Amino acid sequence: MSACKRLLYFVKHRSFWTHIRRNVTTWSPVGAAFNAKPARRQDLFEKNVGLFGVPELSCPAGFQAATKAALKNTELLVQNACSCPPGVETVQCFDQLSDGLCKVADLADFIKVAHPDPAFREAAEKTCIDIGTVVEKLNTNVELCKSLKSLLDNPDIVSQLDPDTRRVAELFMFDFEISGIHLDDKLRKEAVALHVNLLDLNNEFLVGSHMPNRIARSSIPEHLHIHFANEGSFIQVGGLHADSPDDLVREIAYRIYLYPNADLMGCLEELLKCRYKLAKLVGYDSYGHRALKGTMAKTPETVMSFLQLLTDKLSDRTAKDFKMMRDMKKKLNPCNSELMPWDHPFLSGVLRAERYNIEPSLYSPYLSLGACMEGLNNLFSQLYGVSLMSEHPSAGEVWSEDVRKLAVVHEKEGLLGYIYCDFFHRSNKPHQDCHFTIRGGRWCRETDQYQLPVVVLMLSLPHPTKSTPTLLTPGMMENLFHEMGHAMHSMLGRTRYQHVTGTRCATDFAEVPSILMEYFATDYRVISQFARHYETGKPLPESMVARLCESKKVCGAADTQLQIFYAALDQIYHSKPQNRSTTEILKEMQQKFYGLPHIPNTAWQLRFSHLIGYGAKYYSYLMSRAVASMVWRQCFVQDPLNRDMGERYRREMLAHGGAKEPMLMVEGMLQRRPTIEDFVDALVSELHPNFETFIMDSES
Repeated sequence: MSACKRLLYFVKHRSFWTHIRRNVTTWSPVGAAFNAKPARRQDLFEKNVGLFGVPELSCPAGFQAATKAALKNTELLVQNACSCPPGVETVQCFDQLSDGLCKVADLADFIKVAHPDPAFREAAEKTCIDIGTVVEKLNTNVELCKSLKSLLDNPDIVSQLDPDTRRVAELFMFDFEISGIHLDDKLRKEAVALHVNLLDLNNEFLVGSHMPNRIARSSIPEHLHIHFANEGSFIQVGGLHADSPDDLVREIAYRIYLYPNADLMGCLEELLKCRYKLAKLVGYDSYGHRALKGTMAKTPETVMSFLQLLTDKLSDRTAKDFKMMRDMKKKLNPCNSELMPWDHPFLSGVLRAERYNIEPSLYSPYLSLGACMEGLNNLFSQLYGVSLMSEHPSAGEVWSEDVRKLAVVHEKEGLLGYIYCDFFHRSNKPHQDCHFTIRGGRWCRETDQYQLPVVVLMLSLPHPTKSTPTLLTPGMMENLFHEMGHAMHSMLGRTRYQHVTGTRCATDFAEVPSILMEYFATDYRVISQFARHYETGKPLPESMVARLCESKKVCGAADTQLQIFYAALDQIYHSKPQNRSTTEILKEMQQKFYGLPHIPNTAWQLRFSHLIGYGAKYYSYLMSRAVASMVWRQCFVQDPLNRDMGERYRREMLAHGGAKEPMLMVEGMLQRRPTIEDFVDALVSELHPNFETFIMDSES
């Protein structure tokens, strides 16, 4: 090669060599896929396969076609379910019916919030409404219910059903019962009307709970305007600014954002009344009793016992945590040391940072997105024999070109399903980390094959730059592991029926796999396999990992107590009517279960959007964390990469979805049946300081 040609070659490939020099680490294929910018599609003539490979969904109008086809298929399946002799075939027809509607509705439910094109979002929204209306009608279809009832009322037939089929039949019957199918015509119509009203109230409250409040610019000091959004002569406050180091900014945000809205207050109170009326109409003492049937807790009384016992066990530690916060506030602001509700998140963060030096920027260079995905791949490979394989999506398959597609492949079973990773920030995308089921797994008697599950994981991470991959904070990394826990619950389940696939299980069990993943995310033996500097390749020091884990225990009791307060409030709201305002109930519960004072002219409950999706079930986070803690300590803490334990975990917990009673799954994993006291002790024991870490910190 001549000198001139060599020079041209070097100039042409300069960026490649620069990349090699700056990034000396070697990534696996899945790590490399997430640490690089997605390649732009070159073939302009490639056929559009439609969203998620559904041919109709190559354009917004396709949603109407998909809906029409699903509803036509529904009519045929209803006829089959009503005409076939009672037995396994009846339940299979019901599951096919559910699957056909869910495959369209679940996909549309995701697209309506995630697609950047408003036309797609609007078309998906219409599909959700159309299919939701049909589902409401099916839940009150007397003939359809009779076909299932004739099966369940026949002891001889029931005795011949396998456990999964019997449970799924009972769950379908439960859906009928809570819709008022057993009522006479007049009361059934009333139940349907309440359901329809609740759909509207749920949506109204959900939208309203996220709307910003505003106040005249002249009402707050001019030097603080910079912290808030301007809207002409008004200041707009769209959140609590909980991390602001300025006491006054936090207080202003708290008072304005939580200022009562009369219309939204009326909506919430009507929503709670409507839920109670519906629960009573279909035979339950309260909405809480209706919501908790089939969960680990079973009843509201059990939940309140759990919350009260946990409060009693934490009382001394919570008091110490609040004292630490008061002392810190006095240190930061000697003129105003009274601890207020807007101080808790900020001061607990300050105390953690001061004690353990856990500045996120120190960790981020070791936690590139590619490294974290490589770590997940290694973990799943060692625990379950499963690999994550990056695939290039076809034209039209994804809704944004930065979405990555993963095939989940088992070393013996082959392809288990697909995970679409919508990880990066974009305008009009919800700023929340979540898992969406697009298609559930089930055995298809029509094709004699297993229908592979498809899910989406949504995060809101920064994009990589030309010189730097996406770098995660420890919190972002934990959230990634958490959501991947949900995804693998969907992938590793092999349920016969899609009605109970993966995360379609009791709410207080559904969070166990995701929370358990957080323990793996903060274990040095796991982190040491992947956390390395994106430039130098050096591993994350063990002492930094240890400090990060121990820092969570600082103010841990107060943080847990805040969750207990939310859960208790949720329970009381969904108990029998209190004949007083939701704010009066809030004030009482805050005093009893939290301790920091209620602020007059605020209504935090109007921002409690979890009341919609987690009505009477907010306690689930605490109970799931207790179970995850017990599983971790008993099964993984000695060796987090133990394949035998990974296989047992899949066999006893992940494989069943909702096809098995949740407490039976926990019992199978722990090989004993835990009590409420065991759950409480598991949560309390997490807050014990690790003295080995203190010694290591002092030595380092």
